Amino acid sequence: MLPSVEIAPGTVWLVGAGPGDPDLLTRKAERLIRAADVIFYDALVGPEVLALAAPTTECLSVGKRSGRHSKAQETINDLILAAAKAGRRVVRLKGGDPSIFGRSAEEAAHLSAHGVPVHICPGITAASAAAASSGVSLTLRGLARSLTFVTAHARNGEPIDLNWPALARADGTLAVYMGRAAAGEVATRLMAAGRDPSTPVLIVVNASLPHERCIRGRLSALAFLVQTISDDDPTLLLIGEAVRSGGAPDAVAVAAARPCEASAA
Repeated sequence: MLPSVEIAPGTVWLVGAGPGDPDLLTRKAERLIRAADVIFYDALVGPEVLALAAPTTECLSVGKRSGRHSKAQETINDLILAAAKAGRRVVRLKGGDPSIFGRSAEEAAHLSAHGVPVHICPGITAASAAAASSGVSLTLRGLARSLTFVTAHARNGEPIDLNWPALARADGTLAVYMGRAAAGEVATRLMAAGRDPSTPVLIVVNASLPHERCIRGRLSALAFLVQTISDDDPTLLLIGEAVRSGGAPDAVAVAAARPCEASAA
């Protein structure tokens, strides 16, 4: 049994729920979930994680998915603020790590501006879980000395505004969050900026969950590789030499235990 943790009434914790597998929650995150009076949770937080809350805890979905936002960010901010002002112990539960594309800064700033104490509990981000379950490394000595996280999410009809020449460098790994819909544009922009079309890509869907899928291929085929992935499935793109199958000697056995789908040439 984990020791309890105290959340002062009127306090908000922004908590990372990890990539989906409840076993990948931090011990602190689990204690905070159990101690909350109310939990505002994202769409990617699964029922197994929410089941850790006390029976008396109110769990409210404020999730946003691509093209279907259940609540505007301003509304979410105000809901969290109102719960805290009412003296409740509030947990704002976010998939992955709340500070990686999780808008934690916006929510924390809104709460702090109204005098509400706010704290952050980090979580395992999807890129780490995807690499671990696929048996690859996000960095690789001599080949990948840097790791860059980007989001491919953009407003409808707008191009993805990224530093493509910097991302096209061959000596790093690129992790693209929310990348399914924009996979074709990502590949085209990277190759136009000089990235080799044969660069290995690893697509991980539902990272860390029992129905996880991973698909290997090359950058030039990225648009084709994502065609079998549903709009509702959280998808991460890993691009770079470090994710090549068997790129590191100690990864071969792990990769064999969890094989990816057939690659595209």
